[in-house]
Formats: sequence, structure tokens, C-alpha cells
Amino acid sequence: MRMAFDEALRSYHEGGVPVGAVMVENGKVIASGHNRRVQDGDPVSHGEMDCIRRAGRRNRYDDVTLYTTLSPCMMCSGAIVQFGIKRVVVGENRNFNGNIGFLEKNGVEVLLLDDTECATLMARFIGERPDLWDEDVAGND
Repeated sequence: MRMAFDEALRSYHEGGVPVGAVMVENGKVIASGHNRRVQDGDPVSHGEMDCIRRAGRRNRYDDVTLYTTLSPCMMCSGAIVQFGIKRVVVGENRNFNGNIGFLEKNGVEVLLLDDTECATLMARFIGERPDLWDEDVAGND
């Protein structure tokens, strides 16, 4: 989760939404990414999506664990289910409840850490840039 948080912090310092993600297989990091909506002008470049994209094509995803600093939105949750990612570790869901129930209902094991650093960074961002936050979650918080 530390690496995912560092990715979120990187996005924050780039002027973007502070969500970071890391994909791990057999204890080895195979990809990392962060929300790039603002930086790239790409509305679907959420942290999880950026991480999955950076992992590249794979035959299977069922042996990976995806770490994300914030509870995944429906788009990212759909990608997680679509690609068969079986384990997701979530930093926090205080600032955005996300779709943990959807993931679990679709066979994904979810571990919610309730990490204070992740929650504090996101709350700070929401306070500073409510316009970008609203744009990112499209009023679905």
C-alpha cells in the first residue's frame, strides 16, 4: 500500500486526483499507476485503470493482487471483475464509498485497510479542489 500511496501523492503533486494503484503477483510489483485524468485530459484514466494499462496484456489476472488507495468506482470495479482480478486491497472508503459490495458479490476478495494517510490525502484534495473531485466521481460520492 505504501507504493500505491506514493503514486497517489505523485498525482496530487502533478495537480491530479490523488488515487494510486499497484499490481502485485507472487510478491513482485508488476505495474503501478495513478489517476491521470487531469494530466492527460483522459476521463477514464483513473488510478486502477492506469495501473491495469501499465501491466499490459496478460493471459490471466487471477494470481494478482491490486492495491488501490481509494475504494474503486464502478468503472474500475467493472474492469477488476472483467479481467478476473481476485484480490483487491483498498486503502480507504471514508471519502468515497465506492463499490466494494459489487466486487465481493462478483467473487473478488476485498481487504479494506481504513488507512489514515490515504484518507487524509484524499480529504485534503477534496477540500482544495472540490471541482476536480466532482468531475472525477461525477456526483456519485
